[in-house]
Amino acid sequence: DTHPSPSASPTRPPWPHVREGYGFRTPSGTSTPQTLPSQAGDRASPLPDPNGLGWPAKSTISRLHATPAERAIREKRMIGAVRTILECIGEDPDREGLLRTPERYANAVMWMTRGYEERLVDVINDAVFTEDHDEMVLVRDIDISSLCEHHLVPFTGKVAIGYIPNQLVLGLSKLARIAETFSRRLQVQERLTKQIAIAVQEAIKPRGVAVVMEATHMCMTMRGVQKPGSITVTSCMLGCFRTQQKTREEFLTLIKK
Repeated sequence: DTHPSPSASPTRPPWPHVREGYGFRTPSGTSTPQTLPSQAGDRASPLPDPNGLGWPAKSTISRLHATPAERAIREKRMIGAVRTILECIGEDPDREGLLRTPERYANAVMWMTRGYEERLVDVINDAVFTEDHDEMVLVRDIDISSLCEHHLVPFTGKVAIGYIPNQLVLGLSKLARIAETFSRRLQVQERLTKQIAIAVQEAIKPRGVAVVMEATHMCMTMRGVQKPGSITVTSCMLGCFRTQQKTREEFLTLIKK
């Protein structure tokens, strides 16, 4: 293990006083967060990655730290790529209706994928509170929209996020913000569901986390098999939601009411 031990980092206060990073691995392809050994009186703390992004992709770091000049170069490349696409499908990128489309599309794509620039420590923003509550906390019907990484077309739907606290609770709006951050990246629904669940787990170490997502995928409705109305349902159960059937059934019942 090449990571420094807590004793080798005197400038980093022990968990839980610093919530920097929220414990996601560097881009190794492994989705299981690393944890530090427990300290006296403290729970195990996840080891933060240098940027606190949570599963950064190959070019995420360069996008996060891009200078204004680098951003201008990137935008110019994207505009040129969109012009090429318009020409290849048989259009005229210089006609009035399409003249600024490459620029608009480049800006839209950067906005729709802004989750690559959002650090979880900023999203949660210390909205973690000590509270003696040991019953389920559930926020449902959270609207999400994302881009399918296979065809770059949208999928939209709703997500329900529940957890059972273990002395700490998370600001309710932060559950929606976590879902928003990971949905604003190129995704598949299965991975998005799991990333939301693990982010909540790493933020407050609850007894369990449950996430269920229902979404409609444009890659199924407007192309390919063309099946409008089809719904994809994915779930991720962690902790007591996975091991205790009654807890899991309570969650599944509540999200359907």
